[in-house]
Amino acid sequence: MNPAAAPYQGNLQYAVDIVLCIDATGSMNPVLGSVKESALTFQQRLEAVMRDKGKAISQLRVRTVAFRDFGDNEDDAIEQTGFLTLPEQAEEFRGFLGGIQARGGGDRPESGLEALALAVGSPWESGLDRRRHVIVMFTDAPAHPLGGPHSALQRYPAAVPRSADELFERWGYAGSQEAVMEQSAKRLVLFAPDEEPWNEMQEDWDMTLHFPSKAGHGLEEFEMDEIIDTIANSL
Repeated sequence: MNPAAAPYQGNLQYAVDIVLCIDATGSMNPVLGSVKESALTFQQRLEAVMRDKGKAISQLRVRTVAFRDFGDNEDDAIEQTGFLTLPEQAEEFRGFLGGIQARGGGDRPESGLEALALAVGSPWESGLDRRRHVIVMFTDAPAHPLGGPHSALQRYPAAVPRSADELFERWGYAGSQEAVMEQSAKRLVLFAPDEEPWNEMQEDWDMTLHFPSKAGHGLEEFEMDEIIDTIANSL
């Protein structure tokens, strides 16, 4: 148990899982540093907001999926961690983020949907009483459609669905038989351009917020406070 939660033993406590999907292509170079810096302060900021609300987090885990473009270089198109428990594994989290370098990308669309699919399929916490499962996407580009020629590459993840419809099924909706995410726990926060597929997700995917950005510089005004408030206000 996180020691910071100890003063709140008598109140409701929560298990929070966060998956950060981070675009690591060359165009992100001007803003990647600020994204990583904000991610590193995430734990302290979320706990402070929760304390103000008289709530506590009994378990906080963070996973990172950095992505580029399978069409440019399949060998470094995806870099990822498993879930890391904070603050116990903070140094491992910091080390991974520090190693992410903005490079490559090829054409403008990137492999963001592959990263999102891997995030959806994460081994989410299921045993604690109160849970929140949050995916956060940071990108300045549209995404290649699933099921294209890239899916035949040797290094392409077998777990990624071959169509947008199948990914939507895995995200889940009322009556979905293929959902892998817990309906009441899930949240998706998009810092992404006002382009396909991101601009359609807030309308079509439930529990989703979209903060539009502009290619190359839209994330410079990115505020982690948006994510913190989204999580804290939903608990």
